Amino acid sequence: MTDEMKTRVEKTMQNLKRNRMEAYYVDTKEEACALVKQLLHPGDTVSCGGSVTLKETGVYDLISAAPYHFLDRSAAKTPEAVEDIYRQTFCADAFVTSANAVTENGELYNVDGNSNRVAAILYGPKSVIFVCGVNKIVKDVDEAIRRVKTKAAPPNTVRLGIDTPCAKTGECISLQKENPGMCDGCHGDGRICCNYVVCAQQRHVNRMKVILIGEEYGY
Repeated sequence: MTDEMKTRVEKTMQNLKRNRMEAYYVDTKEEACALVKQLLHPGDTVSCGGSVTLKETGVYDLISAAPYHFLDRSAAKTPEAVEDIYRQTFCADAFVTSANAVTENGELYNVDGNSNRVAAILYGPKSVIFVCGVNKIVKDVDEAIRRVKTKAAPPNTVRLGIDTPCAKTGECISLQKENPGMCDGCHGDGRICCNYVVCAQQRHVNRMKVILIGEEYGY
């Protein structure tokens, strides 16, 4: 990791702590898994948001196995069963996810379509653990907005097999405008950018925990 990135990580961590979130730095995905394990307890009910980062780092494999009670929506057989897991998540001991962007000002930026992920981030689970590669760090919310429109949403639509303009062009259609707004985008049924959430200073101290990894993971 470059000296410039080290400086950005340090600034980001300081501001996350200022905003009443716990902040951690690890060099590798293996260390990230070990830290997640420390933050959980045997028997905890654990849920997660859809995340390429969790899969790439091995965190998903960790939380979906013993000794945790994992709320596995992929095992649900019906839409109603999936919905029930979403609701059970609000009572979970821990919710594990990534962020679409982490600002140097200590803010977390997330955009969702179905929005079960951002809902759990905001309220319900006792602890929310974010696992983020350093590629998720941005200067500010404006850069976070652009990051989602160019680096997060387009590949996610491809991964999910959703037919949107950004899946074809690699960027949000709103960027064709001179001054696109945060919520500007397509109007198709498959749009995945529906609800926009910025987590700034928290009322519940250290409920949110952010693990920054000195490697690049996810979108």
